[in-house]
Amino acid sequence: MRHRLFIPAATALLFALAACTQDELAGDNRLPEGEYPVVIRATGLSVEATPLAAPSTRASVDGDWQGVTSVALKMGDAVKEYTVTASTDFKSATLSRENDPYYWTSRAPITVSAWCPFDKADITQMPAVKVAEDQSKLADFQNSDFISAENRKVEFNNPTLEFTHRTARVTIELKPGTGFTSVDGATVSLVSLSADNGNPTAIKTYNASGNTYEALTAPQTVVAGKPFVRVELGGGTFYFRPQNDVVLEAGNRYSYTVKVNATGLTLEGCTIGSWVDGGGESGEAEDLGYNYDSNTKTYTVYNADGLMNVAELVNGGKTDINITLDKNIDLTGKGWTPIGTDYDNSYKGTFDGGGHTITGLTFTTNDEFAGLFGWLNRAGTVKNVVMEGVQITSNQIYGGSIGGVVGSGWGTIENCSVSGSVSGTVYVGGVVGVQIGGSITGCSSSATVKGTVDVGGVAGQTNSSATLTACYATGNVTIEIAPKKNIAGGGLVGMNAGSSLLACYATGNVTSTGSSTGYVHIGGFLGNNYANVMTACYWKNNHEQGIGYNKKSTEATKVDGTGVTWKNAVDAMNTALQNAGSKWRYELNGALPTLRKQ
Repeated sequence: MRHRLFIPAATALLFALAACTQDELAGDNRLPEGEYPVVIRATGLSVEATPLAAPSTRASVDGDWQGVTSVALKMGDAVKEYTVTASTDFKSATLSRENDPYYWTSRAPITVSAWCPFDKADITQMPAVKVAEDQSKLADFQNSDFISAENRKVEFNNPTLEFTHRTARVTIELKPGTGFTSVDGATVSLVSLSADNGNPTAIKTYNASGNTYEALTAPQTVVAGKPFVRVELGGGTFYFRPQNDVVLEAGNRYSYTVKVNATGLTLEGCTIGSWVDGGGESGEAEDLGYNYDSNTKTYTVYNADGLMNVAELVNGGKTDINITLDKNIDLTGKGWTPIGTDYDNSYKGTFDGGGHTITGLTFTTNDEFAGLFGWLNRAGTVKNVVMEGVQITSNQIYGGSIGGVVGSGWGTIENCSVSGSVSGTVYVGGVVGVQIGGSITGCSSSATVKGTVDVGGVAGQTNSSATLTACYATGNVTIEIAPKKNIAGGGLVGMNAGSSLLACYATGNVTSTGSSTGYVHIGGFLGNNYANVMTACYWKNNHEQGIGYNKKSTEATKVDGTGVTWKNAVDAMNTALQNAGSKWRYELNGALPTLRKQ
């Protein structure tokens, strides 16, 4: 069983200083020593450190502070125990220290960590999550909750410190099924759990109410096919075994409705959402289409929904996760949102297609960055993926970066191929719209590419320190010339502004329509070239001129079939690749060279 997670945003708090205003403090950033003690104020799972005493809250297992008496609070290298004083309704509390508290020494932000529970024998270390084996008593259930706020920046004027649960909360609702008229008196346990950090492999749940049972677990993955829920009822023992891995992530609640049948347990539905009320998506048990390995932070995707779900995770803030394709993926009929829609959530992990094919990627957008990925961070990698039959259209009138694999790339793109069509305005390429730094290696495109400014078979524009190695394009390129715009278009790259090209070729025809009062530079290989590093590059198409405008002395070579053949080109490209230490090589088994990696 796989689940979509919903994590609510922390509520921002507004407060005023009770004793004096900011204007009454010292005139510069310094504060009088020992005059402004740090006091913690909280609401829900967010807390605030304030210069003056103020009400404070934190939501525990049941959404209040009942039973919480103290927390460990760390600033710098020091850790101190802070007292928790709950309000009469337990919905608020003040975290304070009477003797030797922390003090604000300046208005500069401070880094704060806090946790509960803590080991009084060694308060300096945040303990590992270790829950109780028997949580059938309320106190043992509640005491299994671990909360923390780790290395958070807080501001003097409006400081906020967000606490999160370090455990996952599992709720089981039993219903009678075939062979049972009642499920009263059942004993419910979670089994097949991880023993990491001394945690129990089985947990006896707390009977919260009626036929509802709850337990807290350490974050982990329960392997598909293993028994997960055990119910003992009427002298029998029954198990529920999920068909897919169950990923239990910290800070989230997983509610299952389970029918007890004489033949075993069946899952009627599930609800995954917020910690307190379990709200969120409900209905039939949901297969999220991926497996998760918490050790490697890798999501292994095996269907279209899985790919869409991990895209949602990245765009929701998990930008550094690793993604691996386990199967071919068919996105036909799916509404696609690129992975990493802009710079703020650009993808920083490694996406490994494993040589599998993604088909049916079809969408029309007004977004600025479009492709399988919208924005690839310089720390990100996309490799080993085949994009077949893509249909990408961008109507962004002010520009954009549109590519079959990546819209805007700063990272590493290797061993990717694209077929279909890619259409946009500015920075349009079969593989990548614009590549600024990073590398594109062993990639090819047979897609038709259409745009107005900086349009190319592999890349619309390459810039800065970007490198193109062992790449080729065989699809046709069409430039719809925009009036008053400077135009650059080529069979491989529209504009090469500083990047090096090694052992690349282009064969797709390059055509244009319209006219412009700006410059129009169109070539069979490159439109504009501003780099002096071009080695063993070739073209053969409808253009006699390989480079429309060449500011440097390097040139591409036309394969004319007599003086220069594809056999000549392959030999030269492979020699250049070998000399550069590349493992990529060309083979000529048909009319045109193809790539392999040694």
